[in-house]
Amino acid sequence: MPNDNHVSSLHDNLVRDIREMVLDGTLAPGQRVPERFLTEQFGVSRTPLREAIRALASEGTLELLPNRGARVTKVSAKEVDDLFEVMGVLEALSGELAAKKATNPDIAEVKALHYQMVLHFTRRELIAYFHLNQRIHEKILEIAGNDILMNMYQTLAFRIRRARYVANISETRWSTAVKEHEELLAALESRDGEKLGHLLRRHLANTCEIVRKAIEDSPTSH
Repeated sequence: MPNDNHVSSLHDNLVRDIREMVLDGTLAPGQRVPERFLTEQFGVSRTPLREAIRALASEGTLELLPNRGARVTKVSAKEVDDLFEVMGVLEALSGELAAKKATNPDIAEVKALHYQMVLHFTRRELIAYFHLNQRIHEKILEIAGNDILMNMYQTLAFRIRRARYVANISETRWSTAVKEHEELLAALESRDGEKLGHLLRRHLANTCEIVRKAIEDSPTSH
């Protein structure tokens, strides 16, 4: 019989892999979850797959259908507004705290991440850009050093990431976002907590506007 650690690892890996398929659009909003395909792709039986599906349903990524499996939940404009509103407050607080606590090595690390992100921007490598973008925000949160804030942020982080992937980022918005990140870095370097908090909140509000418009313009939203 498999040990508990193996079972736990299998479950966690399945949850993570299916979540990533939702994030990158392999499983689209409203799409039924193809259980037979997934069991073959991941080399697992129906039982662990369905346990992973239930876990993803409990976090709101999937929706269970009575006797008909599950489907990917759709992202609504109301959900986006609510998510970004709360996340804006959390990000602003993380910026204020990080500016007070940042060491020179902390700032150097954020700067290095920023330059890597800009490199992906110049190469138009969107997925890699998004990963570095997210890492910068997480690093600022780590510097803030507040465990309660971190837990609240992580609870919402996946749903925010998913909402961002729904929208196709335009060249104009992409360029603007990079400039906003340059301003964030400058505020962190100068340890201006009030400014950094304001910039983080504005940065997220601008992203929210783009995502909401994409959802409202989507045929599946009507």
